[in-house]
Amino acid sequence: MATVEQSETTVVTLTEGAATKVSKLMAEEPAGEAEVLRIAIQGGGCSGFEYALGFDRGAQSGDHELEFHGVKVVVDPFSAPYLQGSTIDFLEGLQESGFKIENPNVTAACGCGHSFQVEEGEAPDPSATACGSGCGHSH
Repeated sequence: MATVEQSETTVVTLTEGAATKVSKLMAEEPAGEAEVLRIAIQGGGCSGFEYALGFDRGAQSGDHELEFHGVKVVVDPFSAPYLQGSTIDFLEGLQESGFKIENPNVTAACGCGHSFQVEEGEAPDPSATACGSGCGHSH
């Protein structure tokens, strides 16, 4: 019987609620276009990095491939260290609905919840530590 190692090899975890929502969204896409959920980080945002969730046709060379509740998830090798140990959930409420990412690597985040920083020796851009106008939230 094969066992799935859940220690440090699990880059991200998709909750059952998030997997259900992703499955519904995948079903609305054209056949073959949304075979996997790609989770990545990209530069930008008011704190340095932003999350990117989207559908892809499949895994690419070097991708970490995972599966949760029937949903195939892929993470590229660049994004994996920044996402290590993260949990992705889907919240459905009256005020706000959407995917929520709990990331233990975040050292500072913007109020919008879409932009974050991680600890890496020296900050690459000291001006990125403050929340800019890109968040769209008020204090």
